[in-house]
Amino acid sequence: MRDESLRPFRLVSALVLPLIAGCAVGPDYKKPDVPTPPAYSEAGPWKMAQPKDALPKDDWWKVFQDPVLDRLERQATAASPTLRAALARYDAALAIAQISRSGLLPNLALNPSAARERFSGNRANQTPSTTAAYTTNTFDVPLDFSYEIDVFGAARRALESARDAAAAQGALYENVLLTLQAGVAQNYYTLRSLRSQVDLLKRNVGLLKYTLDLVTKLRQGGANSDLDLYQAQSQLGLTEATELAAEQSVAEQQHALAVLVGQNPEGFALDAGPLDMEPPDIPVGLPSELLERRPDVAAAERALASYNAQIGVAKAAFFPAIGLTAFAGYNSRDLNTLLNRNSREWGIGPEISLPIFRGGALMAAYREAKANYDGALATYRGQVLVAFQQVEDSLSDLRYLAQQAEVLTRATSAAQHATQISTLRYKSGLVSYLEVIDAERTQLQAELSLTSARTQRLQSTVLLVKALGGGWQPPAAAGR
Repeated sequence: MRDESLRPFRLVSALVLPLIAGCAVGPDYKKPDVPTPPAYSEAGPWKMAQPKDALPKDDWWKVFQDPVLDRLERQATAASPTLRAALARYDAALAIAQISRSGLLPNLALNPSAARERFSGNRANQTPSTTAAYTTNTFDVPLDFSYEIDVFGAARRALESARDAAAAQGALYENVLLTLQAGVAQNYYTLRSLRSQVDLLKRNVGLLKYTLDLVTKLRQGGANSDLDLYQAQSQLGLTEATELAAEQSVAEQQHALAVLVGQNPEGFALDAGPLDMEPPDIPVGLPSELLERRPDVAAAERALASYNAQIGVAKAAFFPAIGLTAFAGYNSRDLNTLLNRNSREWGIGPEISLPIFRGGALMAAYREAKANYDGALATYRGQVLVAFQQVEDSLSDLRYLAQQAEVLTRATSAAQHATQISTLRYKSGLVSYLEVIDAERTQLQAELSLTSARTQRLQSTVLLVKALGGGWQPPAAAGR
């Protein structure tokens, strides 16, 4: 024989379970299509680049084979305040997603209470048993249950939005990390470039002192005039001042690098020599791979997905909110009978809230959600265009800077020979000292320009790595 007492529970289950499995209103997210060129405008061939955004990045800076840079990158990753702040924002976003998940679960609370009350004998409503004043105790131990059934998917869309927002923060953290790593490399090579300039200026100062000594001896012998002497002294002074300015820039750049790696500038020492290296070759992935590797593009796409889910949340607000509340526990006027069978009490009932008039607030919220999505879509597409532009800029910069370096190498060699010839001609009395000054100035300018071109090539290499999303699979590992 069937137990008739179970009939109400079967009825509740038959009504509630289909509601719980209700569909979520609002659009399901679909990643938007964006135009992708088949190749970059610079000459290829392009290599399939790994890893993608969702995979861990390699220590890309090791391609430079510089132990000092390796140490700086480790310090920055471990101690950068900027990176720690980004990680904290990511942790907060994960916590918000966890909070949103609680909207799918019932709430259960234990709310025990105790009270002692005295009732007046002159009260308006008398109990049938007595008209006198009396004092009573109340002990209550209820277990309260509440659950909003997610019929139209508001809680599920909210959780979807929060998870996508957390994923966006995770991608933003990766972007901060990549920006930090690229910034460390750029600052480091700028520092080495400045030290190269200081070395060039020191060497030039030494040569100018030698030349000044030569001019002084020739003047004493009557082989030249005071004009040559004054010109030599002026040229030496200007070069010494330029050297001091370069040394000041070295100190400031070292301080900036210390802050970047999370160190106090005071006492920060860096054993970095002058810049005397060529940039490594970087294997570039296909353009379609760029959208999966760039963390800033991934962050924009995840933010777009989060805003898409918010449309569902706003749309669900037009529909009724259906909830279920219940309580069960013990209530007694005496503590010693609180847990008796006769002290038990319970209650259960549904709740429904249907929005009728909100002054246009629901429609405005829905329009806001759609506008936020449209704005995020435009931001995502704009970020994609910026990504392609940055790669193209870095590739073209590397090509033109390599050509500049070749030209400047030849120009520097010619300027050095010209200085040697001018000095010999001046010693022989064939030309004035002005020709020597022009030759030395041209040589110094050519050497400084060559150093600058080498620095810019390294800087552009770092920027290319950053534009590609950081990290790649080396050619030797491509077949593994």
